[in-house]
Amino acid sequence: MSDIYALRVGVVKALAHPLRLRIIDYLAKEGPRCVGEIVEEVGGSQSTVSKHLSVLRKAGIVRGRKDALMVYYELCTPCIEQFFQCIDKVLESDLRMRQMACDGAGCQCNR
Repeated sequence: MSDIYALRVGVVKALAHPLRLRIIDYLAKEGPRCVGEIVEEVGGSQSTVSKHLSVLRKAGIVRGRKDALMVYYELCTPCIEQFFQCIDKVLESDLRMRQMACDGAGCQCNR
């Protein structure tokens, strides 16, 4: 059973980069896109985006579909958006808790 945890860690590590998260978000909203389109949207060089796509592909998050000379990348796991929504709820809850802990006088939390 511990093998499943190691596999999960691999997926979470693949998600642990802001540019990869932007790529996933873009593909979730726009559907299959070629590297050039992804570069245009998320920034970075083509080689950098290609390396990040490779990490996501190896983790089973995206797949490439060749069409003539172009490779179109798409999400293998559209449910990843639900995972992001869960993370957003955690962040919102954490922010509310920090705000409630502040009484306004000498508060050291980030608002």
